[in-house]
Amino acid sequence: MKDALAIHRWLLAHQIHHEIVRLPRPLTCADELPEVLGVAPETCLCVSLFEVTARAGTQAVAVVSTVGRSPTPAAVASLLRTPRVRPASSFTVNSATDYADGLVCPLLLPDELTVLVDQRLRDRLDPDEVVHTATGERRTALRLRAIHLFDLVAAKAVDIRTIPRRGAASLASPMRTA
Repeated sequence: MKDALAIHRWLLAHQIHHEIVRLPRPLTCADELPEVLGVAPETCLCVSLFEVTARAGTQAVAVVSTVGRSPTPAAVASLLRTPRVRPASSFTVNSATDYADGLVCPLLLPDELTVLVDQRLRDRLDPDEVVHTATGERRTALRLRAIHLFDLVAAKAVDIRTIPRRGAASLASPMRTA
């Protein structure tokens, strides 16, 4: 399992200024970060994993958002235009991310995992603002600047609030004339 030391070494190798924070009490999930650290929930990020069933089969999709604003399966299903999305089981989270369930860090996620980041994070956070994430361990958290996190996370920015419409107009190609 990945932990704070693995994250710390990776960030050092990339010469990113960061801090591994020792927490006063253990976390059960990333949603507890604002309370334990005494910071605003908007500066605490979490990773939610979903199992998406499509024609090609079932795959895991990770969504990075702020704590307390995790997307619903319905929002992810609408965004990905797929009928079946459900929260991933603990086993799936552990095996797909190599992090403990509920404590997934947005860094060091496998290349084959589809990762989406809520566009509202990039819009609302000042690039120099400090953000906090879980590290995979119950007693530590990661603190770094938002700009570094967004530069290092290989993710596609999407607006989770936007629900794509499925209609004749959205299915037709604007370039098609015949």
